[in-house]
Amino acid sequence: MSKTVLSGVLLTIVSYFLFSLQDASVKLLVTNLPVFQILFIRSVVIFTGCLLIGRRRLVGNAIGSPVLGPLFLRNLLLLGAWLAYYSAARDLGLAELTTVYYASPVLITILAVPILKEEVPAIRWLAVVFGFIGVIIACNPIGRGMTLSLPVGLALLAAVFWALSTVLLRKTALHEKTMVQMTISSGFFIILTGLASLFFWVPLTLKELLLMASTGIFAGIAQFALFESFRRAPVSVLAPFEYTSLIWAFILGFLIWGDIPSHNVFYGAAMIFLAGVIILFGERLMKNLSPPPSTP
Repeated sequence: MSKTVLSGVLLTIVSYFLFSLQDASVKLLVTNLPVFQILFIRSVVIFTGCLLIGRRRLVGNAIGSPVLGPLFLRNLLLLGAWLAYYSAARDLGLAELTTVYYASPVLITILAVPILKEEVPAIRWLAVVFGFIGVIIACNPIGRGMTLSLPVGLALLAAVFWALSTVLLRKTALHEKTMVQMTISSGFFIILTGLASLFFWVPLTLKELLLMASTGIFAGIAQFALFESFRRAPVSVLAPFEYTSLIWAFILGFLIWGDIPSHNVFYGAAMIFLAGVIILFGERLMKNLSPPPSTP
């Protein structure tokens, strides 16, 4: 694995850790505040940070960007994913919801073939399968069982929307600078969530406002790291590392709410870690074992 691809993997891991911090902050807020309002403040913080760094020139580059259309489509997909995910959360248990939603790395790897024309070797498919099995073991949905229903369909729809948006990000990341993409994305979300917030706005306390602002800081740095990772490595290489967010979620759940995972969680986490090891070292091993090209 080249240093460029390795840096992409590390950036992906960092980004999903920060996204997990954002999710923990949102979890503290959603009991009293609407999701649209949280996303609006988050987007304003990210957009403001981009303007402070890039200033007027960044705005001009964003307006004239060739990926303006694809990024608008990606943000619509992301909004659809969040709406479907939170709607399903009303009826599904966390284990069921997480298990269904974490089909997205598998879908990302599958979609990378026809959309991005990536060649996905068997070692990457093996890593994705190991990671997904790890999620199933960690969430342990077998005891309750799942049947096809509207909530399950919404969770699957969220996974599909997220997978499509991630593949689309890889397609646009190669044609535009990261800061420009972040400016466009946060600008779109200010408009989309701002319109909805007009009807759902709830007065904020100073603590809630600061916590909302922190979600923007976490998400802004996470977005930068994720955008950069897709500029450095194939999406099918990075897809299994999305599973690391599950590990961060369990750690943060213990630190913030005192949740103690059961044994199956640790077994599942080991499988998820193994998926990353397969990606990091498997391809290098296969390359060393492959015969050298014959010389004419």
